[in-house]
Amino acid sequence: MTERPTDAADAQPTAQPTEWPDAADAHSADAQPTAQPTDHPSEWPEAVDAHSADAQPTAQPTDHPSEWPEAVNVSARAAAAQGLPGWPRPGDEPPGPPVPVPRGRGGEQRIPRPLNARAGGPAPWAQLPPERRCPSVGDVARALAALGPARPSDREIADATARPSAVLAPLYDADGQAMVVLTRRTWGLRTHQGEVSFPGGRVEPGESPVDGALREAKEEIDLDPSTVEVIGELDHLATVTSWSFIVPYVGALPGRPETHPNPAEVEAVLHVPLAELLDPGNFRQEIWTFPGGDLRPIYFFELVGDTVWGATANLLRQLLGAVTGTLGRGDLDHPDPR
Repeated sequence: MTERPTDAADAQPTAQPTEWPDAADAHSADAQPTAQPTDHPSEWPEAVDAHSADAQPTAQPTDHPSEWPEAVNVSARAAAAQGLPGWPRPGDEPPGPPVPVPRGRGGEQRIPRPLNARAGGPAPWAQLPPERRCPSVGDVARALAALGPARPSDREIADATARPSAVLAPLYDADGQAMVVLTRRTWGLRTHQGEVSFPGGRVEPGESPVDGALREAKEEIDLDPSTVEVIGELDHLATVTSWSFIVPYVGALPGRPETHPNPAEVEAVLHVPLAELLDPGNFRQEIWTFPGGDLRPIYFFELVGDTVWGATANLLRQLLGAVTGTLGRGDLDHPDPR
């Protein structure tokens, strides 16, 4: 695999500028040609990135001529695909974000945004001074240790048959500042095409979640599991429609890893400074109203060439809130379905 020329992925972390150049893919270190569509055995459950603000409906609509579907706890993708009330009709272009994306940022990811999307609140760490927004891997490890054990989702507590998935957030230091390794999925996959995610997938029968996360990282980007020190676990997330949950692990690497993306799953490997994600201008919260009147906060991180959203953005928000001390255990802001 030939590494791309030096770009923002390879640059040393610095204080974040207020505006980035119009680079198309500044975080991609390794890329493969887009694969042909495939039913991949390790593919995420259909709703893993379906924006796990999984609350039960709070109100029934009264002003729409058609009935709501019986199961109103649906994902954004399902609502958009079915043209449910509040979403564009199938084939119509979804609306853009309710607030402008910073110039030079954002990607081609397909966001199934409803017509009712509105701006939400600022980043939890927005009021912190810049020096508090440049953590090292050691800072992350200490913050996670201080939080105590991760909280399981209500789904796994209520139903022992719920299916676990597991992801790994690999971190390493570059000039004393933490970098996170993410992937951009290929555009030929059946679901979640082109989306930015952590390495991960379904846990195999008889496999522990942490072993599943390490195996998936090896399969997807050729990350050597022997180089990963698991330093913490984030609170678990329940998915919307597949009756599964995600177990997220944070791993420390001794340095920038040599990776080789699996072209059947991964188009590019991204190396992103946590300091960039902690820039309040790169974070956005939107409030979406789902069928049944269910309000869910949806989170976004705008990179140069990519938009991170869904479950990955939820987990990044949780990780960044932990290391800055602005979020604690249980501060997911998206209650499980009951």
